[in-house]
Amino acid sequence: MRELEERIAKEGRVLSDDILKVDSFLNHQVDPDLLHDMGEEFRRLFEKEGITKVLTIEASGIAPAVMTALAFHVPCIYAKKHGSHNIGDDLYTAAVHSYTYGKDYEIAVSRPYLNSNDKVLIIDDFLANGKACEGLLEIIAQAGAVCAGIGICVEKGFQEGGAALRAKGLHVESLAIIESMQDGVLTFRH
Repeated sequence: MRELEERIAKEGRVLSDDILKVDSFLNHQVDPDLLHDMGEEFRRLFEKEGITKVLTIEASGIAPAVMTALAFHVPCIYAKKHGSHNIGDDLYTAAVHSYTYGKDYEIAVSRPYLNSNDKVLIIDDFLANGKACEGLLEIIAQAGAVCAGIGICVEKGFQEGGAALRAKGLHVESLAIIESMQDGVLTFRH
C-alpha cells in the first residue's frame, strides 16, 4: 500500500537493523484517516473470504483491527494479555513470545465471542517472527473456528514469520513489507 509505505519512509525511525518505530501514526499516536484506508484495503484483499470476526492482540493491533472490522461490518475481538481480573475464566488461552519485549505472556479470549461458525481474519500491526499470529491461530483452533486470513500492516520480510505462515498455506497479506533496514536505510519489497 503506497500510502503506508510513504508514511513509513517519511516518519518511521529505524532504531536498529530489526527495530522500526512508527508510533507517530500507527501504534501510539494513530492517524485515523490512514487506518481507515488500511481497513478498507484489508476488506478488499479478504472480501471473498466470508469474514465473520476480526481478531487481534492488545494493544497495538486494536486500532487497525477495529478499522478493518468496521469495513467488514463485523465484530472485532482482541485477545487480552492474561492476568486481567475482569475477563472471567471461560477462556481460550495461548502462550505468546513477544519479539518486541523479549518475554512470554499468555493471551486470552472469552469463549462466548468465538465459535465454530466463525471465519476469522487476524489483523496485527507488525509481523516479525510470527509468534503473535501463532498464538491467535491456536485460539482460533480451540474455538473450532477457521482462520480465513492474516492481515498485517507492516511485515519485516527479512524475519521468518511471514514465510513460515505462508508455508502453512495461510492467506497472508501485508500492506507494507520491509526487505531490510540495514544501516538505518529502509528497503521495501514490491
